[in-house]
Amino acid sequence: ESLTRDLITWQDEESPGHSPPGSPPAFPDEDLESGQHFRRRAHTFSHPPVRKRISFESQPISQTKQAPLRRQQSVNPELLQTSNNGEGRKRTLSSCSNDSLSGGLPQTPRRVSWRQKIFLRVASPMNKPSTSMQHTDHSDTTELLPLSPHPSEPGLDHLRRLLSPMHDQPSDKRPNRTAADYRALWKTAIHQQILLLRMEKENQRLEASRDELHIRKVKLNYQEVCQCSQEAQALWEKKLTAPGRTTNPQDKEEIYRALCQGVPKSRRGEVWLFLSHQHRLQHRLPQRQQAPDTPYQDLLKQLTAQQHAILVDLGRTFPTHQYFSAQLGAGQLSLYNLLKAYSLLDTEVGYCQGVSFVAGILLLHMSEEQAFDTLKFLMYDLGIRRQYRPDMVSLQIQMYQLSRLLHDYHRDLYTHFEEHEICPSLYAAPWFLTLFASQFPLGFVSRIFDFVLVQGTEVIFKVALCLLSSHEGEIVECDGFESIVDYLKTTLPTLTQAQMEQTIAKVMEMDISKQLHAYEVEYHVLQDEMLESGPPPDDSDRLDRLEKTNVQLKKQNMELLEKLQAARQKIQSLEMSVETFLSRESKMKHMIRSLEQERASYQRTIERMRSCLPPDALTDVEMTQIKTGPNGKAKTAAKKP
Repeated sequence: ESLTRDLITWQDEESPGHSPPGSPPAFPDEDLESGQHFRRRAHTFSHPPVRKRISFESQPISQTKQAPLRRQQSVNPELLQTSNNGEGRKRTLSSCSNDSLSGGLPQTPRRVSWRQKIFLRVASPMNKPSTSMQHTDHSDTTELLPLSPHPSEPGLDHLRRLLSPMHDQPSDKRPNRTAADYRALWKTAIHQQILLLRMEKENQRLEASRDELHIRKVKLNYQEVCQCSQEAQALWEKKLTAPGRTTNPQDKEEIYRALCQGVPKSRRGEVWLFLSHQHRLQHRLPQRQQAPDTPYQDLLKQLTAQQHAILVDLGRTFPTHQYFSAQLGAGQLSLYNLLKAYSLLDTEVGYCQGVSFVAGILLLHMSEEQAFDTLKFLMYDLGIRRQYRPDMVSLQIQMYQLSRLLHDYHRDLYTHFEEHEICPSLYAAPWFLTLFASQFPLGFVSRIFDFVLVQGTEVIFKVALCLLSSHEGEIVECDGFESIVDYLKTTLPTLTQAQMEQTIAKVMEMDISKQLHAYEVEYHVLQDEMLESGPPPDDSDRLDRLEKTNVQLKKQNMELLEKLQAARQKIQSLEMSVETFLSRESKMKHMIRSLEQERASYQRTIERMRSCLPPDALTDVEMTQIKTGPNGKAKTAAKKP
């Protein structure tokens, strides 16, 4: 009862008549009846306060049901003070328990006074986590949640469950976990995360592998010439996996026989690297003629003066091939890097349009760095870079050699060309500069590269001679300059599978190395005769010519000296081999003599043992040997006692 009286007195003191400035008028009921409305101002309520008292039903404390009050339903009345009496005494509800407050409260919402509103804005949580005291819809309501443990609105039940503290939930719903359980949960979560990361990495690796296989399939999308047999594949597999394949030289004839049997398309790049390593082991260039030893990655970081020419020719190199057709795609970027690196490496040659086709063929079968190493081998070790020099002297010699081959072996075709004034440079220059890659099918060109890496530029002459000889009848039937050139540039490269295989078979049987060497010497002799038989020049011209001749002679002398040095090194290696064989022979002779002496000592021992035995024992042994069959067993089992 005392609690009821205190609450009623506190409610009366909070009536509108005692409101501070800024609160609604003192008699809101009269204003409501008259139809007037209040103007909303700062620190005012959106509706007038109602003069109402909260009634409590007196119930025994022992009969009330105990229910905890929630934080949003409780107010700390210790901070509330009365303002209308002179004593200014404080009234508190601290002696009231939660059980007595929740006993007979009706489900009627309470109004919030201006003191309560200030308190709710500044109050901090004391015992439990604070929850929201207002609705979440940002409305202008000033009602507190009801004091009843059951909400007055069904929509607030879910919000209360979410905002209620953990210890307000029934204890039977919360699982009891130990430290070991949490440790096991952490281990499981970490293990699952590790598995997810591994699966992501594996998926990335598989995706990269799938892309690589697709690119490799696009690169090798050409019809192979001379299918490789199973025996040849097994032979190449053995050679490519043999230990020391890059350090120990192998028999050149054996390699050439394996090459004639065919090369597997999927491992052609590895075969080319193997052939280049074997050639370098058997034919080491002098230090002056070797390529500069600059890493490929360092060259890519530099700038080249040939960049514009390289970019212009990217779209002209294999424009119909899928790997190089995409503008600035993967193929063109790799081709640009390779051509740029070589133009920086070989400043004398720089960049030539024919080199792009050779580099493109290499990129179809190997990576950039491997293609760069193989390109250096073709240019420096095999001497192909001479035909790309600015003076083009080597290309002129090659054209002369091809004309002499036609003159000696295909006279009718040579005469037909001479009648229509068709020189070899009109049709054969692209064959030599691009190694047939600019006009002929990729399968045929790849097969030509197989032999070029072993025999050098001689293969280009043999292929050109075989192609012209196999189409000699059709070329002779063309009766005009334009028709002949058109046939050589458009019709001749469109070879069938059978024609390509026949051409490769003829190339493997031909040997024109001696003729080519003789024609090269002949060209230099004719060049010297033309210089000597010219009109008498002035002294200045004569001096210039003599200086040029002197420079050429010095170059020839240097080349001869380098060849002589290489020959001497080879002679020294052969002499060392001979010495090794001689020492091995002497060791064998010494072993033979020691074995003969040992044999003689054994024979003497046998003779001494024979002399010690009685004669009858020797006779029995001889009779046993006579009666022994071819299988080493005695024919008769009877023996003398």
